[in-house]
Amino acid sequence: MTASSRPADPRAGGPSGPSSSGGSVPPPVVPAPPTPGPPKEEDAIRLQRFLAAAGFGARRECEELITAGRVTIEDEVVTELGTKVVPGEQEVRVDGERVKVAARKYYLLNKPAGVLCTNRDPHGRPRAVDLVEAGDTRLFTVGRLDEHSRGLLIVTNDGALTQKLAHPSNRVIRKYRLQVAGVPKPETLRELRKGLHFEEGLFRLNTAKRIKTHGSSATVEVELAQGRNREIRRLFARVGHKVMQLERVQFGPLKLGDLAPGKFRQLTREEVKALQNLKPEDADKAPHAIGRSARAKRPGNQPPKGFGGKGRGGFGGKKGGYGPPDKKGHRGGMGGGARPSGRGRR
Repeated sequence: MTASSRPADPRAGGPSGPSSSGGSVPPPVVPAPPTPGPPKEEDAIRLQRFLAAAGFGARRECEELITAGRVTIEDEVVTELGTKVVPGEQEVRVDGERVKVAARKYYLLNKPAGVLCTNRDPHGRPRAVDLVEAGDTRLFTVGRLDEHSRGLLIVTNDGALTQKLAHPSNRVIRKYRLQVAGVPKPETLRELRKGLHFEEGLFRLNTAKRIKTHGSSATVEVELAQGRNREIRRLFARVGHKVMQLERVQFGPLKLGDLAPGKFRQLTREEVKALQNLKPEDADKAPHAIGRSARAKRPGNQPPKGFGGKGRGGFGGKKGGYGPPDKKGHRGGMGGGARPSGRGRR
C-alpha cells in the first residue's frame, strides 16, 4: 500500500485530525428530521374495517357506530361510511376512547341459559363476553344464541373473521341438540327439511333426526347452514312441537365436547386456521349436510313413487302410462285403473 493510499491518522494534523493551530474540529451538522407529510392514500383502509380489527364488533356494528356520530378522526366527528383512515398515523376515537389495534384472541365458550350475546345491555343483565377473562381486550360474539339457549359460542376480537363466519353466504354448518314437546313423526321432520315459509323467507333445516324419546317429549338433533332470528324455535312451533331446551354442540369444525357451562378455553392455532379456511362448499361435504350438490338426495326432493314406477299407482292404471308393466300387466302412469289414483304411495 502506498503512502498516498493509507487512511489518514486521526492523531495527525490535517483535515481529519486536530488542527495545526490546536483547535478542534466542529461537530458534524445533523440534518433535521423530515417534516411528516399527509397520510399516504395507498395505506388507508375503510374506517369500519379498522374498527372491526380493533375489536369493536362485526363490520355492520362498526358502521352503526360511525353513522351514530360516535367516532372521531383527529378530533373531527365522522359519519360517512366511505371514510378511510391510515392506521398508526391518524388518531381514531370511539366515545372519546382512543382506538388501539390489539392482538387477535379467540375463545370457545359454553354459554349458559340466561346470558346475553350483546356488548351493550341497559338493564345490566349477564353477558357472554363477561364470562371470558381477556384483560382489557374488547371482545364480541360470533353470531348469537338467544337468552334461553345454551352451548358453543365463539368469542373473539377479530372483526373480519366474525363477518365471514356470520354471513349467510358462507353457509357455516351449525349443529344443535333440542328437547321438544311431543314426539315428532318422520314426516314432520321431513317437512322441516323441505322448509316452511315465514315473513323473512324460507326457513329449513339441513338435517333433522330424532335421537330418543322421554315419555311425552323427544331429543332431536338438527343442522343449519345459516342462522336467522330464533329460526329453530319458530320452525318447531309451526309444526306443533315447542322447543323446551336448545343447545348448540358444533359450529363449523369446532365441537363443544365436555366443556362445562359457563367455562371457556382458547382456540388452538389449528382451530383458528380451520375457521379462516372455511369455504361455502364445505357445507356440502359435511356429514349429513344437504347443500347444493346433495339436495337432490333428500327424500323430500325425490320424485314421488307412482310417476312411472313399476306397479305403482301414480296417475296410472291398466292401460297406457309411463312405466313397465307389473306381473298383472298393469302400468303406472296416466289413466284410470285398479291401483289407487293420485301421486302414488309415500
